[in-house]
Amino acid sequence: MSPAGTPSSTVARALGSTGLAVTPVAFGTSPLASMSNLYGYAVDEERAVATVRAIFDGPVTLLDTSNGYGEDGTAERRIGIAVREAGGLPPGLVLSTKVDPDKRTGDFSGERVRRSLEESLERLGVDRVPLLHLHDPERMEFADAIKPDGAVRALVDLRERGLVDHLGVAGGPVGVLRDYLGTGEFEVVLSHNRATLLDRSVLPLFEEAAGRGIGVLNAAPYGGGMLSKGPDVQPKYGYGVRGDEVADAAVRMQEVCARAGVPLAAAALQFSMRLPSVHSTVVGVSSPERVAQTLELAAVEVPDDVWDELERLVPDPAGWLG
Repeated sequence: MSPAGTPSSTVARALGSTGLAVTPVAFGTSPLASMSNLYGYAVDEERAVATVRAIFDGPVTLLDTSNGYGEDGTAERRIGIAVREAGGLPPGLVLSTKVDPDKRTGDFSGERVRRSLEESLERLGVDRVPLLHLHDPERMEFADAIKPDGAVRALVDLRERGLVDHLGVAGGPVGVLRDYLGTGEFEVVLSHNRATLLDRSVLPLFEEAAGRGIGVLNAAPYGGGMLSKGPDVQPKYGYGVRGDEVADAAVRMQEVCARAGVPLAAAALQFSMRLPSVHSTVVGVSSPERVAQTLELAAVEVPDDVWDELERLVPDPAGWLG
């Protein structure tokens, strides 16, 4: 039985007003692209495909990927192997991907958006996707993105053509996400590393979005590993070096959890799951064992007094990513 305030990780619910049903835990696939420069470890194809098979066989209903995960769309290609082996996606599984700029030229025009989706569909072995995100749009000027030949208009065109059902914007900086939601074209917002035990930057935007019927996805609840591996193993937060206050807070949080016999990763995951504005929390996985472990962490009982102690340890907002 789930602890009070934490929803079951396996019971699907509405993703805003999209009509899509997603479980409170979702799986992300950037680790499957074997980006050792980012994560510090490699993932071979056999392990990656086995991980996707484990997701297909499990209860989670949202699988998130991107055109830009890996030098040549590695994550999508590996998902596509599992899709073809299975004869298609499992019933009820929502597959989302993201459009990315050209890695060689940096082009993020409307034409590039269309090519990005074409590449993704071919790799994934599907003819359409239920959810397509504009990925890290901070990599271009907003004024360029909303031009008639820009990225936003191209995404709308793809939706109108029936190649995608719903559009999302996925990125980091809160102000950038707010600008794109302001266009009225995006039905889902995904942010990473900004709604965690250590950083609450995006919570006001999440609450506003959920109130408007926009689907809310929170990714990277472990802050890039600091809140799963522990700050002694992963000193970086959000894939970069942060102030001492963030690492010190993580150390103290780890101590609180250790005294209660609760894995720090369980508290980090469930913090996100407990947020009323978050419909699903996206957790990157790199092996079948991690798939099972994530669901186990979602079911760990975290006492109320632990939540109270953790809340008192949140770093000053001046150190948040924003």
